[in-house]
Amino acid sequence: MKIGLSYSRCILDIANGVVDIRDVLIIIARTDFNPIDDIEWAGIWSGYTHWLAEWHDVDIDQRDKFREITLALYTSGRMHQPRQFGTYQNRRTEIWLETVLPDNELALNPAAQKAWNNFQTIAGLTNVNLDKTYK
Repeated sequence: MKIGLSYSRCILDIANGVVDIRDVLIIIARTDFNPIDDIEWAGIWSGYTHWLAEWHDVDIDQRDKFREITLALYTSGRMHQPRQFGTYQNRRTEIWLETVLPDNELALNPAAQKAWNNFQTIAGLTNVNLDKTYK
């Protein structure tokens, strides 16, 4: 499971197939908008495709896809916007954090189990010690 630390960069990764939306636990965004509201969504789309670098190369035809991803995260409670509560954190260089679920949770979530197994394989190739104490 993944925790995202950037709305724009995480949505881009999901849209490009770099990250599966089913593997997203939550995105902690530095935004303050309601993607259900057409006007607020239009402002975010315009801002990220015209003024900021993240979505500058995104085709206008992708607009519905980006909103669909955003709405799926927002309506499922997987998009947290601390600015709505008065917190203004600095932008982080990290985009994604990996989480580790207990064994019983992994058994209930095949996508998470597969991701964890893949992570263990890759970490093993880099000589990272991954014993069961992480679970």
